[in-house]
Amino acid sequence: MCGIVGYVGKRNILEVLISGIKHLEYRGYDSSGIAVLKNNKIFRHRVVGKVFQMESSLPKEFFSNLKTTESVYVGIAHTRWATHGKPSEENAHPHVDCNENFVIVHNGIIENFLELKLKLKNHKFSSETDTEVIIHLIEENYNGSLLEAIKQTIKLLEGSYAFVLISRYQPQKLFFARKDSPLVIGVAEKENFIASDVTAMLKYTNKFLFLENYDYGEISFCEIKIFNLKSENVQHRNINVINWNSQMVEKSGFKHFMLKEIYEQPQVLRENISSRVFGEKIIFNEEIKFKDQMLKKIDKILLIGCGTSYHTAVVCKYFFEHILRVSIEVDIASEFRYRDLILKKNTLAIFISQSGETADTLASLRIVKENKIPTLGVCNVIGSSLYREADSCIYIKCGPEIGVASTKAFTGQLICLYLFGLYIAKIKQTISSNRYLEILNYLYKTPTYIEHILSDTSYIKQLAEKFYTKRDFLYLARGINYPIALEGSLKLKEISYIHAEGYPAGEMKHGPIALIDKDMPVVIIATKGSLLQKVFSNLEEVKSRDAKVIALTNYGIESKSIDYKIVLPETDELVSPIINVVPLQLLAYYIADILGCEIDQPRNLAKSVTVE
Repeated sequence: MCGIVGYVGKRNILEVLISGIKHLEYRGYDSSGIAVLKNNKIFRHRVVGKVFQMESSLPKEFFSNLKTTESVYVGIAHTRWATHGKPSEENAHPHVDCNENFVIVHNGIIENFLELKLKLKNHKFSSETDTEVIIHLIEENYNGSLLEAIKQTIKLLEGSYAFVLISRYQPQKLFFARKDSPLVIGVAEKENFIASDVTAMLKYTNKFLFLENYDYGEISFCEIKIFNLKSENVQHRNINVINWNSQMVEKSGFKHFMLKEIYEQPQVLRENISSRVFGEKIIFNEEIKFKDQMLKKIDKILLIGCGTSYHTAVVCKYFFEHILRVSIEVDIASEFRYRDLILKKNTLAIFISQSGETADTLASLRIVKENKIPTLGVCNVIGSSLYREADSCIYIKCGPEIGVASTKAFTGQLICLYLFGLYIAKIKQTISSNRYLEILNYLYKTPTYIEHILSDTSYIKQLAEKFYTKRDFLYLARGINYPIALEGSLKLKEISYIHAEGYPAGEMKHGPIALIDKDMPVVIIATKGSLLQKVFSNLEEVKSRDAKVIALTNYGIESKSIDYKIVLPETDELVSPIINVVPLQLLAYYIADILGCEIDQPRNLAKSVTVE
């Protein structure tokens, strides 16, 4: 959940490192730090707060003789999301050993760090972090070979780690190791990079090596050596070319990344549809490696994710049940991995993660694979752990999503899984040709429908101005739009810090109705569908208790019980979640903006949850 950047080459190293961690600040932003090697001395600077605070307070000695020359520079930088130890300068990375021969940045959690710390009695610790154990172990194990010291150290570590270190003993090299936390090498001509995410390096290269569990090694400006604890041989990792560019991780005139990404959703939908739908046929090319005969026998599907990806899974439960007529089970990954699982043949397990590095989702994937169940990943990062480890993986083609609160990845996940569901339905023959084409036709129209919503958001802004002072919201819906109520309330909580609950409207009388009074705004999804009359009954119950009702509708409804109406394009009930979520994203965004919240980097949250 922290951001790591390392560089070896002849560029201005401060520019490279600071640019890199600025692009990774969505991964953590409670403190940051930088370390460079100069004249065989380690220069280190750390601050509590944002990267710009660290940059603006850099001591003068960092700048002297650090210009683009023939010299090779080596350095590392870090932006932190606290796990062990509160945000403080002492707990900020990079950390050094007792004699300041080694300096390290780390992402992950060392679960046995207290046990290891007790064994390092002759070492001086200056922080509360688990990371310090790693650097002191390397110091303890060093006997002339830094690679051997790293190898012996990572054998002792339990938990997850991705770390990069530099040393006075080998001042023109970066050293690294990785297990269960992402680490990517950026490859270029006479310079190399390493980071938690490709976004930190896109300004300089689009060629990347994705490291695997237990990899460790060294990087110079002209060579990369990778080893693995499980093998005696030097490792080969394929170079992946990522067709993103540095402009894709800029705001492009929008006030926040989140708003930019909301507006990018029509293009995301079009890209996924146009690359997979040809006439009336859905084709996944090399993504789906399962044979049709295997898919035809599937009688149960597991859908597993966390946060917004879990909401994707719940929407798809309703969709898959309708078109596939098989048993669908949805789980939060952090719960699934600890259950006494009963996994049977003819089951397909689908794992959903924007980053492809979500720790609980990956742990769940590995459990399922041990039970010989076929696995499908749905993610946004080619080369990520999920992309590599799942039997097949659907790439959601969203481009980098920088805002911590996911928007375009959610609709990207939905469109991909909708197309995959239709793909299986044709193989299993569980859907008529007319119904298949009807749904496909509505999916084609969704980008245009969302563009219609985005063309004029003034009414949603007015609602935000009216309700931004409220401290509680209730979101209600039924059927396939119930998870959209969950997602709408999550967005509001994430970025505005307003308490919000998403609830199935039919459950309102089992508790939430006690909360409703004249100060409670209730957002209710009342778009066309089989349960619309039920929704209206719930709406009347809400209004009779004096709540202010904000209704999402998609046809000419008139009701005295609706105080504020957001009118949406009419579509098929099954397709409606893809459209209905957009105004809820906007409402959360505009409320948070009025409140002056850190929308792209909300407090206590990180974009990719790579630790348990």
